[in-house]
Amino acid sequence: MAARREEAMKYLALDVGEKTIGLAVSDPLGLIPRPLATLSRRGARADVPDLDRLAREQGAETLLVGYPVHVSGEAGAAAARAARLARQLKAKTGLPVLGIDERYSTLEAEEFLRESVSGRAKRRPDDHAVAAALILRRFLEEGEAVVLARW
Repeated sequence: MAARREEAMKYLALDVGEKTIGLAVSDPLGLIPRPLATLSRRGARADVPDLDRLAREQGAETLLVGYPVHVSGEAGAAAARAARLARQLKAKTGLPVLGIDERYSTLEAEEFLRESVSGRAKRRPDDHAVAAALILRRFLEEGEAVVLARW
């Protein structure tokens, strides 16, 4: 069940990888996540403007960046990469950017797709976009409890 919010807010969630960025968006009330797309990484000079454009097109009011910490809670190279992109997005968009605990989101996405999508499906959702939707769902359900960073 989604956490109750005082105001409706639309979110754009990012699952940041080395080669791709999975994207998910909430409904206008900020209650329901849905996979949106997966972008191929082309470097910050191209990625940040593309993400800024998508955030504006989607009417996002807050960006949620998956913050990939280790099981122990320590941040590694992937977390540093996500933080760097988050700071660049904050500077470009002016929107609030939150780092969301994304432990196990990729594994959850792969399991979800394996269980829910038949082999005959014409259009299989991308696992990176599904991972972003799971990050978004985690935030919508658990709120501040999963926020690990603010930029």
